[in-house]
Amino acid sequence: MMSVPFLDLKLQYHHIKPEMMAAIQAVCDEQAFILGPRVEQVEQALAAYLGCPYAIGVASGSDALLLALMASGVRPGDEVLTTPFTFFSTAGVISRLQATPVFVDISPDTFTLNPDLVESRLTSRARAIIPVHLFGQCAEMERIGTIARKRGLIVIEDACQAIGASRHGQKAGTFGDFGCFSFFPSKNLGGIGDGGLITTHSAKARDLLLALRVHGSRSDYHHDHIGINSRLDALQAAVLLVKLRYLDSWNARRQENACLYNQLFQEAGLLDRIILPKTAPGNVHVFHQYTIRAAKRDQLMAYLKEQGIGHKVYYPVPLHLQECYHFLGYQKGDFPVSELMAQEVLSLPIFPELTKAQIVRVVETIAEFYRTN
Repeated sequence: MMSVPFLDLKLQYHHIKPEMMAAIQAVCDEQAFILGPRVEQVEQALAAYLGCPYAIGVASGSDALLLALMASGVRPGDEVLTTPFTFFSTAGVISRLQATPVFVDISPDTFTLNPDLVESRLTSRARAIIPVHLFGQCAEMERIGTIARKRGLIVIEDACQAIGASRHGQKAGTFGDFGCFSFFPSKNLGGIGDGGLITTHSAKARDLLLALRVHGSRSDYHHDHIGINSRLDALQAAVLLVKLRYLDSWNARRQENACLYNQLFQEAGLLDRIILPKTAPGNVHVFHQYTIRAAKRDQLMAYLKEQGIGHKVYYPVPLHLQECYHFLGYQKGDFPVSELMAQEVLSLPIFPELTKAQIVRVVETIAEFYRTN
């Protein structure tokens, strides 16, 4: 019986090990680990790749979101709109600034913020919107941007799961005032630890972010702002410079794997039991996750575990129902689409090194489950 891991980073590492180790060794030989030329190089390379004039390396994707909010002037009492169906840090950073996350439900096809619902959630305290490009495809940025411009709101894209994704030819993270990326090891472009990036079209915003990431300082021991310590390490930058050369080919493999899944699920006659991930018109999906909606999801998960098939649920509890956000006063039923998705979604292995035989095994195992359930 063939087991299939949900993710196997060792396969990627072994393929590029000589290049990675040479890059790491060079940094160790120089003994220059904090910021410096390599961080500047990866910032320039990623700005060019994304088609944005400025990119600022920071310590994590969460810090990227936090610093973007800080640079936007978000203050206690302000409201920031975002989705409840996302990783916790999207909302957590809002709360860290003593601002209030205001949740907006998602579209069931793309799992991204539903633009039809945004204006009904706006009040005079609204300061910013954080749309999330979830699982590897862009939210409807044109409509969100139109609403934001009309109301004078900052747009901060959470593109932590979507590096390389695009919408009508424009890369994720370049539509709004800021774009935020994560280099957590499991991401499409992952480091060997935490790391993040902020993009912006504004030279003024870039200069402010460069200060905010080093305690608000533009020169040693002189602080113009109250910032934080959030610097991208040179080791991470060196590794990312190696991996960036492979990003498009890795994303292409993810897309090929997704196409094969779609074909096999259809051929297996399973489309009455599962809903395949959809790509919105104009989007290029990079499949950070391949996420289906499954009937009898929890029973299916138990069966997959028995059969050695990797899987995961992103996200089982929407943010408005998390214990730490009870004080916001939301109730079950307030965001029905997010709540339904939490009960149905199931992510399957999609990493670039996944083989056809492994994908066939995943689909056959799911088909076996539904034949008897």
